[in-house]
Amino acid sequence: MATWNLSETKHHIFICNGSSCHHAGAEEVTQAIRGEIADRNLDQQIHTTRTRCNGRCQDKCVVIVYPKGNWYREIKPVDAPLLIDSLIDNNDMTRKISHVVGKEGFIIQPGAAEGIKKEKEKVKKVSKKLL
Repeated sequence: MATWNLSETKHHIFICNGSSCHHAGAEEVTQAIRGEIADRNLDQQIHTTRTRCNGRCQDKCVVIVYPKGNWYREIKPVDAPLLIDSLIDNNDMTRKISHVVGKEGFIIQPGAAEGIKKEKEKVKKVSKKLL
C-alpha cells in the first residue's frame, strides 16, 4: 500500500464506485478523472480516492470534491475536463452540483433530488448466550 505525500495537495476528489454508480459507469468516470489529472501533470495538487456508496444513488455517478465540499451528480467521463477546469480555473460547473457545504450543513442545489430522511434501524439485541 502507498503512503502519499499530500503536502502539495489542494483538492481531494472522492469518486463513488458503489453499486449504482458502478453500474452507471463509475470506473470509466474514475479513469477519465485520473487521466485528466495525469495529462495536466496535476498529480501533486489533486488527489483522488475511489469510494464505496455515498448514499446518493439517484445522482449516479457521484463525485465529491474537498475542501470546497461540493457534491456533483450525474458525472460522465466527458465531464472530467470540466471538473478539473472548475478546480484549477474556477470555471462554472454548478449545473452538476447537488449539494454544497454551508455553515449549518449541506445545502441542496436546484434540480437535485431531495432524497429520503435517515431512520435508525431497530437493532436486535443478541443474547449473551449466543456470543
